[in-house]
Amino acid sequence: MRYLAIFSGLLFCHMSGVAQDFENYFSLSDDNISVSASSSWGVSDAENTLNDSGLDAYRMQASRFLSQATFGANIDQINELALTLDYDSWIEEQAAMPYDSMQTNTQEIWDFILQEYLDAGFEEEDIFGPYALHFHYAWWDQAISKEYQLRQKIAYALSQILVISAQSQLGDDAIQLSNYYDILLSNAFGNYKDILREVSLHPTMGFYLTHLNNPRAIPSENIHPDENYAREIMQLFTIGLYELNQDGTYKLDAEGKEIPTYDNDDIKELAKVFTGLGAGALADWVWWLDNPFFGLEYYALDPTVPMKMYENFHEPGQKIILKEHIIPDGQTGMQDIEAAIDILFQHENVGPFLAKRMIQRLVKSNPSPQYISRVAAAFNDNGQGERGDMKTFVKAILLDTEARTCEGISSWEDGRLREPLTRYTHVSRAVALDNPLERYWNNGFSFLNEVKQWPLQAPSVFNFYTHDFQPVGDLAGNGLDAPEFKIHHTTSSVGYLNNVNAWTVWDYMWYSWEGGNIADEVVTLNTESLESVASDVDELLHELDILFTHGQLTDETRNLIRTQVSQIGSGQSWDRTRLAMYLLLISPDYTIMR
Repeated sequence: MRYLAIFSGLLFCHMSGVAQDFENYFSLSDDNISVSASSSWGVSDAENTLNDSGLDAYRMQASRFLSQATFGANIDQINELALTLDYDSWIEEQAAMPYDSMQTNTQEIWDFILQEYLDAGFEEEDIFGPYALHFHYAWWDQAISKEYQLRQKIAYALSQILVISAQSQLGDDAIQLSNYYDILLSNAFGNYKDILREVSLHPTMGFYLTHLNNPRAIPSENIHPDENYAREIMQLFTIGLYELNQDGTYKLDAEGKEIPTYDNDDIKELAKVFTGLGAGALADWVWWLDNPFFGLEYYALDPTVPMKMYENFHEPGQKIILKEHIIPDGQTGMQDIEAAIDILFQHENVGPFLAKRMIQRLVKSNPSPQYISRVAAAFNDNGQGERGDMKTFVKAILLDTEARTCEGISSWEDGRLREPLTRYTHVSRAVALDNPLERYWNNGFSFLNEVKQWPLQAPSVFNFYTHDFQPVGDLAGNGLDAPEFKIHHTTSSVGYLNNVNAWTVWDYMWYSWEGGNIADEVVTLNTESLESVASDVDELLHELDILFTHGQLTDETRNLIRTQVSQIGSGQSWDRTRLAMYLLLISPDYTIMR
């Protein structure tokens, strides 16, 4: 049925399990209703439009869910989930899946590459690595080829909150990057308090936010505790700048002003807590030392071993956190840290603070206060008295009514600009690949340079964009946040167009920087299944709509693409398919996710 996709797109919002009351309705068995179709493809009876066996609503729903919960889904994965639409069970299955260590993957890739260089006659001392490039290879390998997609999506979202960046000295060592990333992978369905603790003690974070080798005060020598991490763990990782209600709105004082969560005195007090942390172990190559010591330079420590406390360099005495929480005198340095993390973790801001940021990464840029409140409540208590349970928290985000209904599809202010990186992964996972070397190593540097995003490559601790960024124009004028527009500008927008052109027309998806003949390493799209239906432009667009726009391809965009693609002869299936993909992937229907 040529217009089946349009009709199903209108209906699938009303088949999403959300109860609605209508005064006027018709029954699927009403004998007075008849349906006709202008043509037919794959549907034998137009009446199937009413009995729902001819609708793709379930596939559209599954596609939309998977676009939120994964780095991209192919048609088989969409069809499988569409059979049940049991998202809760899908999340449980994903959470239970075994997963690979990013550090292990990175090391395996480096070992292989190193051996290739050695076999080619290079001397080992002349070979640099593993560095950020090899982390990129391992990250892309997991994102594109592995099935534990929800764990990866959550880890990636967390990496944009608990930021470290290879755009620093950290870029020289892929093992430290991948070991840090493993914290986010392993705790994606764990507890947020554990994430805070492990992140706080990780040497890469200690180096990046400068609390590694942070000493106690020596006023006579004008030495004072470094305040950087104390500030950022509050501002960016837990409580934010202002007191929040559970629904994410600001609490106001008697004068109607926002209430700060902390001030400079609080930063100074918390900075005292994060003193005395130094190297937990030596790097393997530091043969001339027997033991690590406080003050050991970052390059000489083992970045996979948590920092340890050197009591002589820890600030003694009582600390008062957030004006009223007393960390008593006489504790060990690690007891001070545990107490401070617990105080921050228990703060009522953490639920709504984290809820909005994670909803923005997975679902939409401007969640309603009610949505934030429901997700924050799940963070506060998983139903069994546990605070910070990430699996319950993730379920609350993805299964919420506001995430699953389509009421916002017709509202221009509802939705989010897809991150450039997730557009890239989506295409790479949704369509089959011709991969000559059977490996998924993407160097990523050209994409980062042209489109301004790649994992662990944020320009600062504030990520690629802040959660409350508002581009000048209608969005800012209406008080709407649109974080991803921070990196959508004259350079990156053209860079994205060029990349889509490379994927679909120039015919390469990515390549590594390894090996001899680069042509043998180029990974390309295999669009044969889409080409098989390209003689009928509407059927082709229908399939692309399922894969990429989840039933939300508008008549305007559909007509524009149809007009252009129809000018190519029906026998030129490759050209038709690639042009249709190019035009759809650069359209607002795709780039704006609703």
